[in-house]
Amino acid sequence: MAATAVHTNHINGISLNSLTPKNEINQNSNPADVDENCEENQKEVDIVINNVVCSFNVRCHLNLRDIALRGINVEYRKENGMVTMKLRQPYTTANIWNSGKITCTGANSENQAHIAARRFARILQKLNFPTRFTNYRVVNVLGTVTLPFAIRITQFSQAHHEASYEPELHPGVTYKCKDPKATLKIFSTGSVTITAPSVANVQRAVEHIYPLVEVFQKPKTKQDKLEPLPKIPEKTKGEKRKMPSAPNPIAAPRPPPPSMRPAPPSRPNGNNPGSNPVPQNTQNNSGAFQYVPKNRPVLQNDSDDSDESDSD
Repeated sequence: MAATAVHTNHINGISLNSLTPKNEINQNSNPADVDENCEENQKEVDIVINNVVCSFNVRCHLNLRDIALRGINVEYRKENGMVTMKLRQPYTTANIWNSGKITCTGANSENQAHIAARRFARILQKLNFPTRFTNYRVVNVLGTVTLPFAIRITQFSQAHHEASYEPELHPGVTYKCKDPKATLKIFSTGSVTITAPSVANVQRAVEHIYPLVEVFQKPKTKQDKLEPLPKIPEKTKGEKRKMPSAPNPIAAPRPPPPSMRPAPPSRPNGNNPGSNPVPQNTQNNSGAFQYVPKNRPVLQNDSDDSDESDSD
């Protein structure tokens, strides 16, 4: 027996009645037992519609600069070639292009999305644009459901080929449903996020997935109740592995400056090794360096004198 949707006023959600068939009640049965059976059979889950995206066309060219100058609650994004306009009631945002195409996001129901789209078209009409409200359609609906139990998502992904589970990329299971057309993100905490073309498809997708995940249910922990949607870790760049390398000669410690170096040992004659004798005449007190050559002794040639005496 298919579940019926009842539109309620609590958080703009949709309350689904029993997802299991109701048992027939005998006339002779005890009223207390009947109430217990009804409570067991009437399991309810609330679908909360978070966002409804719609698009329409005004069939005329729009001057974005004129809209930004004369409109209210408008932001002109020249780098993207569009104007962003916001409404307070219903709280929605519209992206306006110069071709006349407009997309509206932020509504909590299809009725609110249609009202917001009409109001955006009326605002443009008051700015002296010949607008015509055409080609309206709901593009996307985002809904969330919190199930009364946790889910063993690893076993669920192995049992269904439609499910894709990559724990390194995303903490939830991605389940693509063809009929009804919808994409579901199933988390181990029991929270399910549904993306579908309409609210009716969101409801049908919940009815389709509920009996499948009920088989893999497990009791909820305290952490699951506090954080229904697990946090997605931020992408961080991994550190490169450092390879051992040869010692860098450039990184070797530099020798101390000459003023800090220790003086070499002196010789008995008073001259330091490798240094020229310091001239005694220091009449010139200027800072210029003056080179003084060494005085080498001249040797007398005794051999020549001895040869001359023999010849005589």
